[in-house]
Amino acid sequence: MKFITENFLLETKFAQELYHGYAKEMPIIDYHNHLPPAEIASNHQFANITEVWLHGDHYKWRAMRALGIDEKYITGTASDQDKFLKWAETVPHTLRNPLYHWTHLELQRYFGIDQLLTPNNGKEIYQKTSDKLQERSHSTLGLLQQMKVELLCTTDDPLDSLEHHLSAGQSNLGLQMLPAFRPDKAYAVEDVKTVMDYIERLADVTGISIANYQDYLDALRNRIAFFHQAGSRLSDHGLDQLYFFEPGTFDVETLFKKVLAGKALEIQEIQYFKFETLLHLCKEYHKYGWTQQFHLGALRNTNERMLGTLGPDTGFDSIGDFQQAQSMSKFLNELDKTDQLAKTILYNLNPSQNEVFATMAGNFNDGSIKGKVQFGSAWWYTDQLDGMEKQINTLSNMGLLSCFVGMLTDSRSFLSFPRHEYFRRLLCNIFGNDIKKGLVPNDIPFVGKMIQDISYNNAKSYFDFERNNAKSVVEQTANQK
Repeated sequence: MKFITENFLLETKFAQELYHGYAKEMPIIDYHNHLPPAEIASNHQFANITEVWLHGDHYKWRAMRALGIDEKYITGTASDQDKFLKWAETVPHTLRNPLYHWTHLELQRYFGIDQLLTPNNGKEIYQKTSDKLQERSHSTLGLLQQMKVELLCTTDDPLDSLEHHLSAGQSNLGLQMLPAFRPDKAYAVEDVKTVMDYIERLADVTGISIANYQDYLDALRNRIAFFHQAGSRLSDHGLDQLYFFEPGTFDVETLFKKVLAGKALEIQEIQYFKFETLLHLCKEYHKYGWTQQFHLGALRNTNERMLGTLGPDTGFDSIGDFQQAQSMSKFLNELDKTDQLAKTILYNLNPSQNEVFATMAGNFNDGSIKGKVQFGSAWWYTDQLDGMEKQINTLSNMGLLSCFVGMLTDSRSFLSFPRHEYFRRLLCNIFGNDIKKGLVPNDIPFVGKMIQDISYNNAKSYFDFERNNAKSVVEQTANQK
């Protein structure tokens, strides 16, 4: 029996009319993901389903480990087919985890497979999907075209040459692939040896001799200018929280000299260095008209043994319980005092703090731009039905859902774009249920337009990306067949 039906997640006739009539055909602007630019620029063809689906997916890795599957079949030396078969063994046990929905939605959308993935059909599905991935329609560009992806922003270190973004622009890939500036490593002074190496590489890339803090800031400004020329209009930051100190609490030049000398900083010195540096960067973003994104609340690298074995970003991070409100308020206010607060998206990982983030966004909306400060979409562990519904309801109650810039994948997988459909179905279902209950007027055209805005139009207007005469994904892929 077919599991992902036409009206999956759509509980009322109103929800069905909203989704099929308004949301379904909207293009996708995916303004934050971790896709590898090289694979887009080269129109990479994947060898098999494991390469595109399991390599780098720590959501799946965590589920497999929880089931007691040996690391050999997760990040280890097992063959790609054996790794997939272990995933097929895991999937039936993921009921009520979003992985179950995502798995079957992706199998259906990209491969036309309606069967539930089990150990019994794992080999058959591995072969069928891997064969399909050899077709031009299932190259990286083909996969993006299938989901009507119009524009995507990757996440890139300041040292990146952006060669793939630049070559993509020159060759008219058929969509806009733009970089986003992610400078986390530039101020990660808790690891002195690593940041010393980073500063040396920054000097090499920019041609700026970095002997003091001002040189360091000049070099980072140099990279921001370079990213802007390459089409970047966003920055992104992954932090446990936004720090705030009264400016001048520490002498940042002294701290920087300690770092250059290889001396470890104290905890408050580390936090102050991050605060001071981020403040300078945010003023630069404002100058260029960028949007700044803050992903807050992750407790990272909790398992030292596995970190030493597998490295970071392998599935050992969790939700943190950091205090957010006061320091976030003061940090944003420090920028706003001089009217240098850029467009800002605040992403919250801890759902117990949704109201903090939603009301904080409202504090700094000044009427200059529609939705200038956004309570961003549910992120990471909250990127599921319950988490997304809570974020939507909190934003609705304490802000204007109509101004929301909507969903993003935040993913390393080219098969993750049906998450936009998942979000849109949920959004339509929420409105549909409200219409049924009499909480929202039965005005389908008006509500449908709002859903289209949240799904696509608001992001297009808010970020104001330059088109650069890119062809459509559909046209480009058709030309390659």
